[in-house]
Amino acid sequence: MPSREEVAYFGAGPAPLPTSVLNKGAQAFVNYEDTGLSLAEISHRSATANQILADTKAALTSLLSIPDNYEILFMHGGGTGEFSAVVFNMVAVWAEKRRRAAVKAFGADEDKILETVRQELKEELRLDYLVTGSWSLKASQEAANLLEPLGKGFVNVALDTRANNNGKFGVIPPEETWNLTKSKTEGGPGSAFVYYTVDGVEMPALPACLDSTQPNLEDAPLVVTDMSSNFLSRSVDVSKYAVIFGGAQKNIGITDVTIVIARKDILSNIPPTPFLHALGIWSPPAILNWSLIAKNNSLLNTMPIFSIWIAGEVMRGLISNHRNLEGQEKVANAKAEAIYNALDSYPHIYQVVPSNTVRSRMNICFRVRGGEASEEKKFLEGAEAKMLQGLKGHRSVGGIRASNYNAVPMGNIDRLIAYLKEFAHKNHST
Repeated sequence: MPSREEVAYFGAGPAPLPTSVLNKGAQAFVNYEDTGLSLAEISHRSATANQILADTKAALTSLLSIPDNYEILFMHGGGTGEFSAVVFNMVAVWAEKRRRAAVKAFGADEDKILETVRQELKEELRLDYLVTGSWSLKASQEAANLLEPLGKGFVNVALDTRANNNGKFGVIPPEETWNLTKSKTEGGPGSAFVYYTVDGVEMPALPACLDSTQPNLEDAPLVVTDMSSNFLSRSVDVSKYAVIFGGAQKNIGITDVTIVIARKDILSNIPPTPFLHALGIWSPPAILNWSLIAKNNSLLNTMPIFSIWIAGEVMRGLISNHRNLEGQEKVANAKAEAIYNALDSYPHIYQVVPSNTVRSRMNICFRVRGGEASEEKKFLEGAEAKMLQGLKGHRSVGGIRASNYNAVPMGNIDRLIAYLKEFAHKNHST
């Protein structure tokens, strides 16, 4: 039976955790701080649970320098659940903005207000999606599915990177080619939000066309992003986003927890439920209702306190090791660079999937001999024999994926690089 030190794990999620956190978690799972109770047993309404929530929020706020006008939510459902939550909540926010404008114009004439917003919804509601990989594609499809009872055309795929890359993801064209909904200033209706995901590709920074210097302006784009894959691996200016979310099971902790960072004005801009229903829009289900979750301090229902505690321990470890995320970003960059350099040294054997301008530092995806099934099978079998595990690509896309999450030590990166070189040399002439 192999020891933990013998296995180099590169799984994409659940991903590796620091061994120190696991050891401490093992004790907390049996007897938390000598209370005689497991963290899996304590009440989520207890003072202990509330303190764990507060401590984890404080650690995340410290790491990301989250401004005071943002709220941190702990939710269920993973990133997939947030695909739906984004639509429910952000469309409601759009409707409330239009309702308040109509109230200013028509006062207490509720029929006129409803008629006006209903017509605006039909003609002007747009949700912009930047589809750069399989997960952003799924998010856009979920949006279209949820809005289909209202009609079609509400989801604007402003960018589908497959269009100019032979039907494959991996290259992001210049921003001036994107088809974002025009703002009111530009003569358009403005979008309810612009959504993008870090999935297989990683934009080096927030796209310039979305980088508003005055994010609270009425006409500024509301940027929503799924950062599950690179959360807490680099510094982020939270103030430039309306909503950031990420599943915990990659860089933050274990499954069961999804973290949402939302601007407070987003949470306070939800219209009355009867008004939404009169428009034909579903109100956000309670379990996905950001405003409701915030009002209940993420304790609307029973939250997995143990999982939140694990996330907090991971965050406090980052603070202890690096103080902020700049140090962790340097480590992540160095690990990714080392792997990419090894892959690029053998282009006849390995082909990196995304363009080098948008390569992900977290999920390093490549093919062996152009995706030849027998060669990739041989590669994976050889890796397993050397205890290099979790390298098989996602079932929907195949190939090889080495996930370089924060808890993967440089020693394991070195072992992977040594195998890449060995495999390339052995198969050079075959």
